[in-house]
Amino acid sequence: MKRFFLPTIIFLLISCGNNAQEKTVTKPEIANADPIEVPSENGYEKAYFASGCFWCVEAIYESVEGVKEAISGYAGGHTKNPTYESSNTGRTGHAEAVEVIYDPNVVSFKTLVEVYFGSQDPTQVNGQGPDIGSQYRSLIFFQNEQQKEIINEVKNAIAKDYKKPIAAEILPFQKFWVAEDYHQNYEKNNPNNPYIQKVSIPRLNRFKEKFPEILKENAH
Repeated sequence: MKRFFLPTIIFLLISCGNNAQEKTVTKPEIANADPIEVPSENGYEKAYFASGCFWCVEAIYESVEGVKEAISGYAGGHTKNPTYESSNTGRTGHAEAVEVIYDPNVVSFKTLVEVYFGSQDPTQVNGQGPDIGSQYRSLIFFQNEQQKEIINEVKNAIAKDYKKPIAAEILPFQKFWVAEDYHQNYEKNNPNNPYIQKVSIPRLNRFKEKFPEILKENAH
């Protein structure tokens, strides 16, 4: 759990949470399941990504033109109704994830996948940046074979830029659990939080420098 109550700022600067060290291997029944396709709603589609602290990932996707909203939550695990506390144990299988609600006429699924790989270190195993633990591992979800092909295409294209193998798991989408209310828009609502200042905002700024052409006008 992120230690909001600790007086020691140093801890907050280091990590987004408890950093459970247990490494979760995705259960075969999840990895081999048939993907579940989420229907579009009012012209908007949904995509699901996990790449470290969801505070960071939510802010990144919400800066992309064509994204209506990004919602923080949990995905990839084997338990029902995960909570922030339970996912942080590293034993539920869930990772902090975001649901990206987007207009496919403005931004393509492929672009969202490029954002995913380009806004993190995709070679880091079982964590992202200072956040270590299975709840911070990188997962990218497909809802059909076309999406799976796009993900693999982008993954293979960027793999040559790294000396280490790409660690992100590619999984069939099953279920997204919305996180507690206080996690939503956390970076926007808590700009002075030490973790936001030292980790989230720098990560967002690095992304903006790398992808200036796809940003919303007010995100520049």
